[in-house]
Amino acid sequence: MPKTYDLLITGGTVVNQNGIGPADVGVRDGRIVAIGDLVRADAGQTINASGLHVLPGVIDTQVHFREPGLAHKEDLQTGSRAAVLGGVVGVFEMPNTNPTTSSPAALQEKLDLAAGRMHCDYAFYAGATNENSALLPELERTPGCAGIKVFMGASTGSLLVADDAGLSKVLSVINRRAAFHCEDEERLNTRKSLARAGDPASHPDVRDAKAALMATKRLIALARHYGKRVHVLHVSTADEMAFLRDHKDIATIEVTPQHLTLTAPQCYEEMGTRAQMNPPVRGNNHRTGLWTALQTGLVDVIGTDHAPHTLAEKEKPYPASPSGMPGVQTLVPIMLDHVNKGRLSLQRFVDLTSEGPKRVFGLATKGRLAVGYDADITIVDMRAKHTISDAQSASKSGWTPYAGRTVTGWPISTIVRGQIVMRDDELVTSGRGAPIGFEETLCAAGKTG
Repeated sequence: MPKTYDLLITGGTVVNQNGIGPADVGVRDGRIVAIGDLVRADAGQTINASGLHVLPGVIDTQVHFREPGLAHKEDLQTGSRAAVLGGVVGVFEMPNTNPTTSSPAALQEKLDLAAGRMHCDYAFYAGATNENSALLPELERTPGCAGIKVFMGASTGSLLVADDAGLSKVLSVINRRAAFHCEDEERLNTRKSLARAGDPASHPDVRDAKAALMATKRLIALARHYGKRVHVLHVSTADEMAFLRDHKDIATIEVTPQHLTLTAPQCYEEMGTRAQMNPPVRGNNHRTGLWTALQTGLVDVIGTDHAPHTLAEKEKPYPASPSGMPGVQTLVPIMLDHVNKGRLSLQRFVDLTSEGPKRVFGLATKGRLAVGYDADITIVDMRAKHTISDAQSASKSGWTPYAGRTVTGWPISTIVRGQIVMRDDELVTSGRGAPIGFEETLCAAGKTG
């Protein structure tokens, strides 16, 4: 009697912990239950993946979906639509909304807002402030919380923990790995006068490489003192990579597609304030340093820092223009184009976007295309050529920093817990996203040993 599955993916090339090779994938009750030769099996739904690669579901561990309070730029529904259209099965959303996600009530509000509206699975960071350290242990234990996020330098929003005393309060009470935006606020303030009116190419002068390195060094010293694990977000400098190489026992590292793809001053000349983000896109020496760190295994995850603003806001003259750009929808095609250009292997891409998030954050049932795990799958066509355009953007912001760029490699289908959510650039299942489970919050809730 042939086995029956809810979903069967046949004829594709599977990329997982066993390598790259032909295999079929059987799904039942939202989990992967078989990988191998399943040609004789029956299924409620079948996807013919001949000529395609079947990857573990891509997870973007840094997005800003702006809701509540800033929903004219983005909201949980539109941001997650952009995610699944881009092949992303899960996101970690940031706390610098209005109000900030810095209390149990605010975190619960986001979880409530997401239910029935988000198309991918999700977790929310809780934001640290100088006043809420007593709440952080409760927040990081909450199911659906990705951990604590700390802004050491001011960016979009009001969250800021700038000095060592405030950082010490945070690090002394948390237990899970916390994520940090590392720019030294005091140095940023002293360099504001270096901003040249109307010239976003001066942004890397204001928020220079030294500001990033200073903050990262301060963070590592305090994390080591308190014996805590930290995650350094959107590392943008070769100097930080050289420093962090000696601190991998406590620190994990994220880079963004923007910092790997764009370079100054060309991006500011071509894109103006569209290229403005924090920390800035820098010169080619720093981009080369990031690629070296990625290629030698130092980097743990790719996150987009998807941070949309409207075009009207971005068109304000620098420095009145806000920092940030959309990215969740273009993560997969931009990085697959780098794979096709030989800058990283397809297996390394998988490690950075699925196994890496699992390893760094302790995902309970995600991050691996293996029996027993959630059936989160990103199917891609490594040969498809597309030219990215603003018109394709599903983000409420309606634009992309990669407009006009032709890439090779494209997401064909996004499957979240066995549900086909995107197929051939169309949303086919809506609002089925659910909170992501983490090993440490499950343990805290007494659900596992």
